[in-house]
This record gives sequence, structure tokens and C-alpha cells, in this order.
Amino acid sequence: MEYTRLGTSGLKVSRIALGCMSFGDTSRGFNEWALDDEAAAPVFRQAVELGITFWDTANVYGYGSSEEIVGRAITQYTRREDVVLATKVHFPMHDGPGGSGLSRKAILEQIDASLKRLGTEYVDLYQIHRFDPGTPVEETMEALHDVVKAGKVRYLGASSMWAWQFAKLQHAADLHGWTRFISMQNQYSLMQREEEREMFGLLADQGVSSIPWSPLAKGRLARPWGTQTQRADTDPVGRRFFAINDQPIADAVQRIAETRGIPMAQVALAWVLRNPVVAAPIVGPTKSHHLPDAAAALDVDLSPEEIAALEEPYTLRPPTGF
Repeated sequence: MEYTRLGTSGLKVSRIALGCMSFGDTSRGFNEWALDDEAAAPVFRQAVELGITFWDTANVYGYGSSEEIVGRAITQYTRREDVVLATKVHFPMHDGPGGSGLSRKAILEQIDASLKRLGTEYVDLYQIHRFDPGTPVEETMEALHDVVKAGKVRYLGASSMWAWQFAKLQHAADLHGWTRFISMQNQYSLMQREEEREMFGLLADQGVSSIPWSPLAKGRLARPWGTQTQRADTDPVGRRFFAINDQPIADAVQRIAETRGIPMAQVALAWVLRNPVVAAPIVGPTKSHHLPDAAAALDVDLSPEEIAALEEPYTLRPPTGF
């Protein structure tokens, strides 16, 4: 495993992140394909063996059950000090005034709830899951700064928004001497490259790292076009975010993978990893080969001709995910 720092901070993370939306209690109605403690156990053990120390979850994943499973896994398979633990706040957890959004009330309430579910005194990276247009940015950034100063959070990150919104939040922090964001968890893959237009330039200028979600386009870049899986059949997020017929992109990945004799996922992830702003793509494993394939992508050096072949089929599209 390789390791890098998030942005200009001193926080060192593995270059592959374990995405924990794959874990949860299906009875709570979040993901039909989520893995419970028993099914997830081999994945956590594999992550530890591979040196994947960056684990990313959210309060809303499994409506709290992902955080619970992750917390138990840290106790059972590793040590808290060996994991960079990330979670998020924004989406609805209940109907009360502190149940969603980025108000001071919501942030202070939800960080305490996350810490309780995770069974820890602090999280390493606390991320706002989306931009909240209903709350002044100053209120959000001061509340986030306060949870850092209270010792409940070590660093701050953001996720999926317009570049101007992220710039506005960072400016509020700079203006008042509050804690800045060191990471942006945004959607980025061969099938969704719109972040290259404005966000990546802003991140490079601000010294912020990208930790892309869906670097395999919800699995569409990891298998031949048209292959069906339980997740593909039941995940409404994937159908909403990847509605364009991108078979030419998937076919290009498949051709290069077959020529090299490696899985498609390694090719698609190697392309994401080559972007200098990207620190650690987030991989949500549900099968035994997912994490080893992701780790192996670090050793794949794509040629200029391969890169051109992968990028050529892309067409302009609206950004999705926020």
C-alpha cells in the first residue's frame, strides 16, 4: 500500500480508501445489498492486511448502522490509532430541527450521535455531506471549528457541491481564522469527469485533496457492459447518476484490461489515481476481489496511448451527485 497526505495537512492516509456504505442493517431500509457484521468481517480483515487505513462512512449510511458496524470492526480487527476514520453530516437522520442540514444545532447533535455509534471519542475527518443553502456558511464553519476545538474532530472535509460553494465555505473559514477543509469527496470517474472543469483547479490552488467516490461508476467500469448484479438492479443512486449510455467508455476499459491481462477495475482506478489532485479513491467492497484489485491498481502505469483511448469516448454531461 502507498500512503499520502490529505492536502497540505499532516494527515497521512492510504491511497485506497475503504468505502463503508457497503455495510449496514438492511432492515432499516437503506441498501438492500449492504453487508452485516458477519458478511463484512472478511472485508475488514482484508483491509487491515492490505494496509488500507483510511475508512470512510457517514451517519446516513444504513441510517446509523454503518457507523455501528465500522465501530465494532475497529475494535475487533485493528486499533483505533491505526485507522483514519471519516464520517459525514447533512442528510436526514430524523425529522427534528437537529436531524439534518448544517446548522449549529445539527452539527453539534450529529457529531455526538456519530461518536456514540462509532464507539470512539473522536473522528479523524468530519465531512459535510453536501452544501446546505438554508444555513449561513459562517454558522456552519464556526460550528465545525468548535467541534475541532472540542477534540471531537481532528480535520474537516467537504463533499459534492459547486466549486463556488466550496470556495465560499473556505473563504468564511479564512476570514475568521476557523479550521479549513483539507479534502473534497467528489464524484470522479471515466464516466463522470465534470469536476475537471472547475473543482479540481480550485482544489489544487487551495491545497485540498480529492477523495473521489464512485471511481468505478457504481461498478459499471469494473465489468463488461450490460453485466447485471444485485447492486446494479437495486441501487437507485447508480441509475440516477449514470443514466447516459456509456458503453464506449466501458468497452475501452475492457479492451485495455484484456490486453494487459488484468481486471477492468484496475485500469479504471489507475486512471483516477493518476490525477495529481486525487489522494485516495473510495472503494466500496462487497466481494473478496474488490479490495485486492483496488490495491493492485497502484502498480498500473497507463501509457499515453491507453490514456487517450480511455478518455476519447467521453462526452459533455451535467455533473451529478449534488
